[in-house]
Amino acid sequence: MKKKFLALPILTALFFACKPDPVEEPAVFDPTPYTVNLRDFPDPDFPADNKPTNAGVQLGRMLFFEKLLSKDGSQACADCHRQQHAFSDSLQFSIGVERMPGKRQAMAVQNLAWHKNGMFWDGRTPLVRDQALKPIQDPLEMNELLVNAVAKLQAEKKYRDQFIRAFGSETITSEKMGRAIEQFEFTMISNNSKFDQFKRGAATLTDAEERGRSLFFTEFDPSGVTKGAECFHCHGGFNFTNDEFMNNGLDNEADQTDIGRQKVTLNPLDKAKMKVPSLRNVAVTAPFMHDGRFKTLEEVVEHYDTGVKTSATLDELMQYNIQPDGLKLTPQDKTDLVAFLKTLNDTEFLTNKAFEKPK
Repeated sequence: MKKKFLALPILTALFFACKPDPVEEPAVFDPTPYTVNLRDFPDPDFPADNKPTNAGVQLGRMLFFEKLLSKDGSQACADCHRQQHAFSDSLQFSIGVERMPGKRQAMAVQNLAWHKNGMFWDGRTPLVRDQALKPIQDPLEMNELLVNAVAKLQAEKKYRDQFIRAFGSETITSEKMGRAIEQFEFTMISNNSKFDQFKRGAATLTDAEERGRSLFFTEFDPSGVTKGAECFHCHGGFNFTNDEFMNNGLDNEADQTDIGRQKVTLNPLDKAKMKVPSLRNVAVTAPFMHDGRFKTLEEVVEHYDTGVKTSATLDELMQYNIQPDGLKLTPQDKTDLVAFLKTLNDTEFLTNKAFEKPK
């Protein structure tokens, strides 16, 4: 009897040892469209050749966090674009794989599906997919050749399979890489801030936030009868940007060492013009401006009140900022403006697990 009982575990072990491994299902093309929650936003005009799919977005997410794309395998896009900072960087200039700083502050990655006027501060790339590949090649950033990045991905089965799911072929190209990252970034939508909830009647602004809102959306009145800060001219609309390139008076002519948009267009009239960023989640995207010169929102408000400098390409919308005493904002006005700007933070966006590193 003892021998029979002892044999039972052995037979059981032999049964499971001989059981064939489960057959892995082959990767197949999956064109299932990705569903985005637009809430009150207008429909985005996705490119006809790159509408987001579940498989494409997942691939882009994988690539956004993939350190293999850098020269030494130490850095991914996500290392300079962190979710808690609305996918910008808390450093004035991000540090690349060669431990050298970049030349401009890392812009936030949010609501890019509605940006139609070029990427980067100077707009040097027309599409998100073009922008996505530039940091990989930049010597000050990830410092890798695209051919090397492609080869490293091609050697990984998980990537060959995911490219099949996203694009129908295991052949990896840099063009497909850019399109996948573009799809993922199209889904990074911030539209549920306290201000959004306020507009939907689901939240109430404090007295300070309401005063700041009024200042933000009111034009400056030279007579002084009405108090306004005119912010909405450049930072208006649902995304709080006009998507234009403007000179906002950071420097006078002699100090304009970064010529901005002019480097792309070669037009002297574009000197020192930079892309107007969205103010969504602005309170977590410090430091501010293309060169990260301002550490706080208070400094930013002070600049627009009394710090704007004249130059040949200063935007005409800044005319009231340079008059004697600027916008004549009181200390309370400035505090209220900052309070309103903080209502543009979107906790849901900043903690959404769909934008985290895939497991």
